[in-house]
Amino acid sequence: MKLYRALQSQGLGSRRGCAALVRAGAVLVNGLACADPEAEVDPDGLELSVDGTVWVYRDKAYLVMHKPEGYECSHHPRHHPSIFSLLPAPLVQRGVQCVGRLDQDTTGLLLFSDDGQFIHRMTSPKKRVGKVYRARCAEPVGAATLDALRAGVQLNDEPAPLAALECDAVDADTLRLVLAEGKYHQVRRMIAAAGNHVERLHREAVGDYSLPHDLPPGGWRWLEVRDLQQLERPWPSAKS
Repeated sequence: MKLYRALQSQGLGSRRGCAALVRAGAVLVNGLACADPEAEVDPDGLELSVDGTVWVYRDKAYLVMHKPEGYECSHHPRHHPSIFSLLPAPLVQRGVQCVGRLDQDTTGLLLFSDDGQFIHRMTSPKKRVGKVYRARCAEPVGAATLDALRAGVQLNDEPAPLAALECDAVDADTLRLVLAEGKYHQVRRMIAAAGNHVERLHREAVGDYSLPHDLPPGGWRWLEVRDLQQLERPWPSAKS
């Protein structure tokens, strides 16, 4: 792979811009200066440094973020800042997208990728990848609410009732809900259809992968092979 193409693939500029960076001496390849944008580089283990910032070459981008409140999962937000403003510019430039969306008031585990097949696998209900939510409700969570969510509730714009894969009470006013889908405001609407109201909503896991405890709101990190394997396990997980 030519050096300028490697840089471009990582979102580090246009073809012309990447070539100019190399010629200007702003790029190190595995710690060594290189002034030839046409130089051949091996993507395997490739480490690029641009103006002192190090980027390890990745053919596809897979990221996890601890989404904070008050951000919209859109490149063109209407009322709140874009969640993409919390990512480095090269990741946005290379085209990462949200893998499903969380509304502006929902916090927790949010995935990003530029791999279309991965996004489809993670969001398709047929793959039964569980999305695990913790919802604090306005009213006490009773057996009738849990039973309704397990059996399925009818939403106005859906042809058939939607049911949780799992639903259990955490405490008097909090429940843990697992869904295979990610429809518009689905958790909030399902709980409303069951006769309650969500006050706070947090996504704590996808598949067998839980939001890292040391990842602060607004923080992000790369996902590695083991993380991806945990994410893609269908429900019920391999632990059961």
